[in-house]
Amino acid sequence: MQSLFVQYVFLILIILALVMLAEKLRLAYPIVLVAGGLLLGFVDGFSRITIDPGVVFLIFLPPLLYEAAWQVSWKEFWRWRRLITGFAFPIVILTSCVVAFVSSWLIPGFTLALGFLLGGIVSPPDAVSATTILRRVNVPKALISIAEGESLLNDASSLIVFRFALAAIITGQFIWREAVTSFFLVVVFGIAVGVGVGLVFYAVHRWLPTTTSIDIVLTLVTPYCMYYAAEHFHFSGVLAVVSGGLFLSSKRLTMLSYQSRIQGHNVWANLVFVFNGLIFMLIGLQLPMIISQLGDVSLASAIWYGLVISFALIVTRLAFTLGTSPFTRLMSRFVTVADENPGWRNPIIYGWMGMRGVVSLAMALSIPLLSADQQRFPFRNLILFMTFVVILVTLIFQGLTLPWVIEKIKPEDKFTAISEPEQEVIIQKKIAAAALKYLDEKYGAPDKTNEYIENLRAKLKIDLDFYDQILDEEQSSENAEAALRNSQTAHLELLAEKRKILDRINQQTEFDEELIRKYLALIDLEEHKIRERQLPAASDGVPSGP
Repeated sequence: MQSLFVQYVFLILIILALVMLAEKLRLAYPIVLVAGGLLLGFVDGFSRITIDPGVVFLIFLPPLLYEAAWQVSWKEFWRWRRLITGFAFPIVILTSCVVAFVSSWLIPGFTLALGFLLGGIVSPPDAVSATTILRRVNVPKALISIAEGESLLNDASSLIVFRFALAAIITGQFIWREAVTSFFLVVVFGIAVGVGVGLVFYAVHRWLPTTTSIDIVLTLVTPYCMYYAAEHFHFSGVLAVVSGGLFLSSKRLTMLSYQSRIQGHNVWANLVFVFNGLIFMLIGLQLPMIISQLGDVSLASAIWYGLVISFALIVTRLAFTLGTSPFTRLMSRFVTVADENPGWRNPIIYGWMGMRGVVSLAMALSIPLLSADQQRFPFRNLILFMTFVVILVTLIFQGLTLPWVIEKIKPEDKFTAISEPEQEVIIQKKIAAAALKYLDEKYGAPDKTNEYIENLRAKLKIDLDFYDQILDEEQSSENAEAALRNSQTAHLELLAEKRKILDRINQQTEFDEELIRKYLALIDLEEHKIRERQLPAASDGVPSGP
């Protein structure tokens, strides 16, 4: 136990080093972690580390799904709901069918039922890799929103296909009517359980005397309760976590204090970073174990099968995404759609974002060793190897070429009517105007006896004048952005100077260090607020807080 713990400590340190290398190379860190895991898998001491599918499904998956649901914009999710559900359900079923027929035709002795099992395993794309890459390049926000929305649902649909196919292989029978009924029960009641558990936790946060620490711990426990409750009744734990997470995310302002939101965000960001790093590294570490279990199938044949399945997956997704364009134009005659003419540029980019990840490998590893008649499960080792090849091909090949595809195709952004810098200024102006109006209504005319309120009023008026100047139609867009960048740079430099002053004050024995730390924390929050709305060019050469 002690040696295993030490192994994972070293593994985390290696992950941190590889993530820093990925930042240096400007690559998505999942690609570098998988490649690093591949090399590390041949090193003694790490080659015996394996993925337990139970650990992935019961420990890693619930918090990762919950955090993803928490970060997704419900407004964008609802706006693209038809496209997201189309990618999450029909494309998974279509992909499973294509893989089933291709694999049963390609591999001698491979049945159609085994093909559907393999299709359910390799059909769900991994959104972490895609969104990590997309956030590094200039793409329409709609693409990121759709990718994040799809990631919340496609794991659930693929797991359902996997379960039905596995049951059909083990029992030797498959009844379509029962399968369809079970599918809808699993989906509907999975969502119901998630929302129900979410309501319970909402009530606890909202009306019980919780502290910041209690709030954060409750958010860590919530996804596990949702997942286990749904799985206990054989419903979709994935959909339970997703639906419950979306519900609680929409209530965050009423159920959590500002301290809980700030500290909780930091806790969750670091937890998800470590979890994602571990699972991508563990994917790469599985190669020696998977190769050793191939058995009678030659390595060359297994690689060929995996490459053909990978090609079928890539082509199927591209064909489906391109097919959504004429289908959407047709449906726009009968229902309201978010984009009446998607064109071909964005669908191609979205089709190329089909990288596979840890959920696929965990499903493959969860295939039982023995079938119902106590015989070895047919082609289990080959399915596991093909899954690994699919993950490797899609993650590295598509992941590395996705920025190039985006650069060549030049996606269209038809839904951003106002540039992001201008949106920032308009939002800040509206906030300042509303705050000034509230001060005037609440405290009336200027009161010289209360200097604090008058200072606040004067600051708001200065801010309004500044925002009006930036938005003045007589100013060019370039001048407006330059003015905003200069003000942000000056503000950050002032904060750095304040830190130096506080550090000098702290060296004097008569001042309490805890009080100094309080003001340092306030400066950190102020810097965070500035950097969250900072234009890219403004960050060059500006000192940052620790």
